[in-house]
Amino acid sequence: MLHAKYKTGLVFFPAFDWAISPTHPEREERLLYTQDQVFEEGLFDIDGIIEFKPDLVTIEDVQRVHFCVPDVCNVMTESHFISAGGAKTIGMALLDRKIERGFALVRPPGHHAMRVVHGARGFCNINIEAIMIEFLRQTYNIKKVAIVDTDCHHGDGTQDIYWHDPNTLFISLHQDGRTLYPGSGFTNEMGGPTAIGTTLNIPLPPQTSEEGFLYTIENIVLPIINDFKPEIIINSAGQDNHFSDPITNMNFSAQGYAHLTRLLKPDIAVLEGGYSIEGALPYVNLGIILAMAGLDYSRVKEPNYDPASIRQKTKVTEWIKQTGEVVLNNWQQKEKIKSEILNAKEFDERKRNIYYDTDNLIETQIETLRVCSDCSGVLKIDSSSDRGFRILAVHIPRKACKDCKEIGYRWYESEKSDRYDFVFLQDRTEDQYRVKKLK
Repeated sequence: MLHAKYKTGLVFFPAFDWAISPTHPEREERLLYTQDQVFEEGLFDIDGIIEFKPDLVTIEDVQRVHFCVPDVCNVMTESHFISAGGAKTIGMALLDRKIERGFALVRPPGHHAMRVVHGARGFCNINIEAIMIEFLRQTYNIKKVAIVDTDCHHGDGTQDIYWHDPNTLFISLHQDGRTLYPGSGFTNEMGGPTAIGTTLNIPLPPQTSEEGFLYTIENIVLPIINDFKPEIIINSAGQDNHFSDPITNMNFSAQGYAHLTRLLKPDIAVLEGGYSIEGALPYVNLGIILAMAGLDYSRVKEPNYDPASIRQKTKVTEWIKQTGEVVLNNWQQKEKIKSEILNAKEFDERKRNIYYDTDNLIETQIETLRVCSDCSGVLKIDSSSDRGFRILAVHIPRKACKDCKEIGYRWYESEKSDRYDFVFLQDRTEDQYRVKKLK
């Protein structure tokens, strides 16, 4: 009988009742083929690979992370509660020491969902990894977290949520945003004034193959993670870098994904994208599971796998090495850049227009941060969509200083203008969430 080197937990949730459309790439078959493959290969007969059933997240779990407009139940379906709950279930199993590693194979995905949510963007309504992470922080007092997003699309939602958090290292490897949705994730996107350098983006050119991905993990990602010293490593395990994926332009393989997982050693992996439903996902997921469990994955091969045909070109290799040097330099210079910003001004403002491609709406946002030398700073967001509500959202971070907490409550309590439909307060120091309806 086979024995897993690392006790590994799995959660499956295909979301039978949720799809953008019957023929849309983001549909239940994404996981049904993987589920069949796992059973056919007898993975649950291996000692140390355990299946868990997903729990549901609560409204309070969601409100720790998001300002949902007008409220949580208008943004989420039952499937979203269960998908996020699957990630939460794996997180609890890990921290309760029932497992050593875990993989949440769930949908709908989440890494394009930002702090403010007016609707769906990039097939994502809520950010399931962030909801899991903040639950673990609140319940188990986890502090430093590293998130490595290996989805082919930039994890702009996760980046937004942790833009001002110096205790969360967010690293995204993705196809260059000049060639793929959402058009962001460049090396100069390094985090907000109080968290410079803990957001790191590694845009990879189209046709990046195993050589490029594994070089990036070994020479850029792992040294930075070792320097950061997180308590837990999360992999946003998008699988749309595969050479057969219909909506991307990369040349990764099941073997490459398994090897990446072996190198990265994530405590938790959470499924994100990946739309080659029959030709890639069952094999990629199988390889990732075996790698997480510390088992041999050398025989995992998908149809049409031909290493020679997807070999990386020299110019792609050179491009990746140059990008890596920029990212490492950003990491090494972060304290110098941060000290210059902290002394420059008391408040920092960021204006953005955010397109929700799935729901076809535009959000206009003005974000104001108190640039504080004692904490990550209190934050307020003036947000409106072209199809609905205008809100003011106030976020007080977990380790907010006394002054920032007082400013946050003053922003919330003093706002009485009917220009806003709602005013929200997210006080992470007290794990409280408040709402005022103004019209």
